[in-house]
Amino acid sequence: MVPQDRRTPYQRLVRAAAVTGSLLVLALAVYVVAQVLYRVAMMTMAIIVALLVTALIAPLTSWLKRIRVPASLAAFSGVAGLLAVLATASYLIGRRAAGQLDDLQAQVIQGADRLRQTLVDTVPGLDRAQVDDIAARMVQGLRHALPSPYSGVTTATETLAAVLLAIVLLFFFLRDGDRMWRWLTGLLPASRRSDIDRAGHSAWQALTSYTHGIVAVAAVDAVGIGAALFLLDVPLAMSLAVLTFLAAFVPVIGATVAGAAATLVTLVTNGTSDAVIVLVVVIIVQQAEGNLLHPVIMRRAVRLHPVVTLLAVTAGTLLAGIAGALIAVPACAVVYHAILGYRTADLDASRQPAAAVSGDHAHPEAEPGVGPAR
Repeated sequence: MVPQDRRTPYQRLVRAAAVTGSLLVLALAVYVVAQVLYRVAMMTMAIIVALLVTALIAPLTSWLKRIRVPASLAAFSGVAGLLAVLATASYLIGRRAAGQLDDLQAQVIQGADRLRQTLVDTVPGLDRAQVDDIAARMVQGLRHALPSPYSGVTTATETLAAVLLAIVLLFFFLRDGDRMWRWLTGLLPASRRSDIDRAGHSAWQALTSYTHGIVAVAAVDAVGIGAALFLLDVPLAMSLAVLTFLAAFVPVIGATVAGAAATLVTLVTNGTSDAVIVLVVVIIVQQAEGNLLHPVIMRRAVRLHPVVTLLAVTAGTLLAGIAGALIAVPACAVVYHAILGYRTADLDASRQPAAAVSGDHAHPEAEPGVGPAR
């Protein structure tokens, strides 16, 4: 092999062309895979959601398996517990919201009048007719943005099918995740099997850390902002708290949108003073999240720079909307840690006894039945 400092310009050009061609082929392969996944977007999202929820509740099913609970019963308990929590929360929120609808309608009308008068009094050259015209245009734009009845029914049917598929996949991931991973790695060449296995474990650990961390951050956001809404007796306070919890799963952008929604609802229903209080609480919670929770919980879990997180969320939003924003950061964390695990596989294996590397206990830290396992 010719040393690098003795290569001729022609050899360097050939090598650069080879590297460029390899990158183009890789980019083409990624593009083709992305197009295939886009064509089956509902199935793709069902698989992703099932994996995320599996990473979240797998410690519970693993504990059940360790105390001799059958795998099928442990997986069913995890799925049933999750559905029970979601159903209970939906019932409580719906019941409270239904009881506030009459009062909410009157408060919204009064709040809209106050907001219109405030705009007229504070914005020079703006009268009530112009405000009404702007509001009418906004309502018309929202109506045009809504899907047609036919497309709405189609989307609802596809979404329901994706949810059912995600529930079924969740059950099998919880029950047979380790066996699925062993079967998948068994298809690989023996020389690369241990490296891929270690990369899979690193990726799964990153995904588990991410799901647990983001749930903790979302819970703090929901409790902090929800408490202020309850104390101020803002209508739909519980619904807004749930919205804050769900929005926190989109880093950077989600908390801002949820805080703006809570402040706007408070402004329309309770008035300016309460809206200012909610805005102050939102700012305090977001500052605590950005300066305390994310550095302590999330950054240690996924080890991604905030710039990488921001760019990932932006790119995911542009490519796939809300769904892309939700999965962008965990996808980056999984890829990053998989690469780290693959690069350090040989070094870690060389430090272990040969029997531990080749036997069934090469990864004693892996929990049974949790995602990738030997």
